[in-house]
Amino acid sequence: MTTSRSTSPRGGTAGAPRARSAARDPRPAYECDACGHQPPKWVGRCPECGEWGSVVESTVTGPTVSGRVVSSRMPSEPARPIATISAAPARARPTGVSELDRVLGGGLVPGAVVLLAGEPGVGKSTLLLDVAQQWAVGAGSPSLVVSGEESVSQVRLRAERMGTLHDQLYLAAESDLASVLGHLDAVKPGLLVLDSVQTISTTGTEGVPGGVTQVRAVTAALVSVAKERGIATVLVGHVTKDGQVAGPRVLEHLVDVVLHFEGDKHSSLRLVRGVKNRFGAADEVGCFEMHEGGISSLADPSGLFLTRYSEPVPGTCVTVAMEGRRALVTEVQALIGATVAGSPRRTVSGLDSARLAMVLAVLQRRTERLTLHDREVFAATVGGIRVVEPAADLAVALAVASGGLNLAIAPHLVAIGEVGLTGEVRRVGAVPRRLAEAARLGFKVALVPPGCGPESTGAGPGQMRVTEVTDVRSALHHAARASAE
Repeated sequence: MTTSRSTSPRGGTAGAPRARSAARDPRPAYECDACGHQPPKWVGRCPECGEWGSVVESTVTGPTVSGRVVSSRMPSEPARPIATISAAPARARPTGVSELDRVLGGGLVPGAVVLLAGEPGVGKSTLLLDVAQQWAVGAGSPSLVVSGEESVSQVRLRAERMGTLHDQLYLAAESDLASVLGHLDAVKPGLLVLDSVQTISTTGTEGVPGGVTQVRAVTAALVSVAKERGIATVLVGHVTKDGQVAGPRVLEHLVDVVLHFEGDKHSSLRLVRGVKNRFGAADEVGCFEMHEGGISSLADPSGLFLTRYSEPVPGTCVTVAMEGRRALVTEVQALIGATVAGSPRRTVSGLDSARLAMVLAVLQRRTERLTLHDREVFAATVGGIRVVEPAADLAVALAVASGGLNLAIAPHLVAIGEVGLTGEVRRVGAVPRRLAEAARLGFKVALVPPGCGPESTGAGPGQMRVTEVTDVRSALHHAARASAE
C-alpha cells in the first residue's frame, strides 16, 4: 500500500519547515539627520530634537554570524619601547596669540585638530584670521583659511581692517570636502582653518550639509588628513541654543582639543575656555578684548571688573573669582529698592539668581537690622564677567548688607567664601592664589573662611591683613571695623 505525500501549493512538502530569509533581508530604518535619533517609524518631526522633516529612511542589514576566526597580519609599524620614541613631533608651536597659546598649552601641535565653538557674532572668525596671520609670519609655512560661509572678498575686507595681509596667508571659499583637499595639495599649508565644519559636505555620504552624518564624515576625513600630513587644523563649530556644540557628540571625541568662545555682545570681553585638551590642561581660560581693529589678548584683565571711586560707595564689595586657573578680582554691586507690596523683584546680571535668593534668606534670618523680604534687590557684576561659583557668596552678602544699611565698605577689602544656610562661611578652593592676586592689585584686607588664613594655607600676601570669619554676622562686624579704620 502506497502512501501519497501532500504537497503545499508552492510545491513544498507539507509540514516541512521553510527557510526564512527575512532576518537576512534588509529592513527599513529611520534616523534623524539633525541629531542622530532613530525612531521606530517615520515621523514628520523628530521626537528628540524637534526638527521638522529631518527623519530620513536608511537601510540596515539584519544580524550576522560573528563566529569566524580573525587571522593576524604584520602591522605597518612594529611596537617599540616607549623610551626610544621621540616626542619632538608632538611639541607645540606658538601661534603668536599669547592668550590662545595659554589655553592650548603652549601652541598648536602639528597634526592636531582643534574645535572652536561659539555663538554667532562672538568673534571666532576674527580670532582665527589673526591666528592664521601670525602663523604665516612666524611659523615659516603657509596658512590656509577655507570659508564656507563667506566669500573671499568678505574675508579680505576683514583682513584689511585688521591689518592681517601676508603673502603666506591663503584664502579659499569652498563647501565641498574634495575641493578643500585639493587646496591642501596645492598650498601645502602648516595650518588649516575651516570656517565652519557644518558648511562642508562630501559626496557619497547621505544627509544634508550640517547634519549628523555629513559632519561626522567630514570631520573624520579631516582628522585623518591632518594626522597623515602633520597639518595643524582648527575647525569652527556652531552651537545650539543651549550652548552645546552642534552636531553629533562623537565630533568632540574625534578632535584633540575642544575650545568654547564665550562673550556678551554688549561687552568687549571675550573668553576662550578649554573643555578638552590632549596636550595640556583642560581648565585654562584666555581673555581677549574686541575692538574696531579686531581682537587683542588681555594678559591682565582684572582691571576691567573693578570700578574706581573717589569715595567709598554703599552697595559694593570686591571678591576674587577663579576662571580656570586664573584669578580675577571682581566687583559685586547691589542696590536695595523701596518697599513694595506683593512679590518684590530679584534681578541679577552676571550672578546666579538662585544663590542670590539663598543669600538674601540667610541675611534676613541671621541678622537683626536687615529687612529684605519686601524690598526689591538688584545685584550685578562689573565688566560683563559671569560669576556663578559659591566663593562669591560672602561678597554678595556684604554688598547687599552694605546697600541695605547704607554703609560703605572699605575699597581695599576683598571677601572670599561660601555662605551656608545657617549663616556659616565655608571653605573654597585656590585661596592662596586668590589672595596673591588681590595683594598684587593693592588690596589691604581680606575676609576668608576659617582655615584659609596664611598660617593654614601657607599663602604669603605681603602687607595684606587676612582675617578668618566664621559666619555672616562676624564678617559684617569685621567689614564695618575695616571701613572705620
